[in-house]
Amino acid sequence: MADRPNILLIMGEDHGAWALGAAGNREIRTPTLDYLAETGVQMDNAFTPTPVCSPSRACLLTGRLASQHGIHDYLGSGPDIDAIDWLGAENTLPQLLRGNGYQTALIGKWHLGRDAQPQGGFEHWVCHSFDYPFEHGGPHRYSIQGEIHTLDGYKTQILTDFAVDFLRERDTERPFFLFVSHTATHSPWSGHPERLVQAYRGCDFSAAPQDPSPPGAVQNLESTNATREQPHEALAQYYAAVTEMDEGVGRLLDELEALGLRETTLVVYLSDHGLNCGQHGIWGKGNGTLPLNMVEESIRIPLIFNQPGRLFGHQHRGEFVDHLDIFRTLAEVAGIDLPGAAERYPGRSFLSLLDNTAPAPGWRDVQFGEYGDVRMVRTARHKLIMRHPDGPHELYDLVQDPRETSNVHADPANAALVARLTEQVTAYFARHADPVKSGLRVRDLPRHNSTEAWRSG
Repeated sequence: MADRPNILLIMGEDHGAWALGAAGNREIRTPTLDYLAETGVQMDNAFTPTPVCSPSRACLLTGRLASQHGIHDYLGSGPDIDAIDWLGAENTLPQLLRGNGYQTALIGKWHLGRDAQPQGGFEHWVCHSFDYPFEHGGPHRYSIQGEIHTLDGYKTQILTDFAVDFLRERDTERPFFLFVSHTATHSPWSGHPERLVQAYRGCDFSAAPQDPSPPGAVQNLESTNATREQPHEALAQYYAAVTEMDEGVGRLLDELEALGLRETTLVVYLSDHGLNCGQHGIWGKGNGTLPLNMVEESIRIPLIFNQPGRLFGHQHRGEFVDHLDIFRTLAEVAGIDLPGAAERYPGRSFLSLLDNTAPAPGWRDVQFGEYGDVRMVRTARHKLIMRHPDGPHELYDLVQDPRETSNVHADPANAALVARLTEQVTAYFARHADPVKSGLRVRDLPRHNSTEAWRSG
């Protein structure tokens, strides 16, 4: 791109790729996101590098794996967590953008430590993620430029108000990077606007089949008795949260148009990771079960790019991409040079896929993932999950068994396939992982929270 566009990056929390009208869900109401997908580029095979909040956010902001930046689980709150500068050794995307002349703003969830003070290159800061629990309405504390204020109302609407204010009051002499980070779709799946919830109570929720729990897995963390006993109500609340967030995105698009910024602003919508709402018998993401899982609903995310006049619309792209690639793509959009990129950053820019300026030969045909000492490699057909040091391991044929119900890892007929995939995932992490911060060392690294799966025994 010849001119550096503004960048509006909107992230949903726990927004599964399946919970989107543009992805084929016929019951959920997401007209704004559907519009962005229809008039922009929808990446149909987008993944998270780690299916839990803090590591995935760190991957997006640093362009590096959890086994490089060292955040392997969600970060709790408290002095022990805030005593660590978790991203202090990293050069984050907002730092790079700010150094390249962008005005940078975070509005919403940070979840990477020291939330009450502006972090990571953001000069404009409105953050609430330190304020647990996650009830969606009512009074909550917000850090506004480092000062704590208590505000009442629905978080999605309050955050959208702050984002609109930023657009109106921004420095018009500089391009902006506005990161709006919502939490509406995170549990608890209750307390959302009744006008939206009521509209979903008559749905069948066919996109969220209530499967039996996987053999050997124990439900962890996210589920409550009320959720499991009343899944229909929990789904109505979850769908309402997605629709409420969609309304907020619509307000931001309207504001861009009113300010004459629509064609000079790249709008990106994504989620930090996916979510199960009863699929596979799970309510939650990668840490929704013990042992930790890598099911499709946990690792797949919605991803949409939209900029009228710059990106060709009506595109569905099938390439495997993730947060590491998004980091590289946004850096290229902003004209940022990344010295030593091939060695430091595992991802690759896919800007040429979005604007058709050049072919992208040799795009990878595998997707890698990790969560602590769990590692994954996924091809178009197969998924291998390796739990270190001694399993249980899993192998699925996603063509014959798309619901991942039959673990064929132990089948002798698959021995050569398992060996080949094992070699791929081993080589990938051998090339990129920091031996000190590797997920295989999670038991020796600083504690992230009080429920780390690898210490649960």
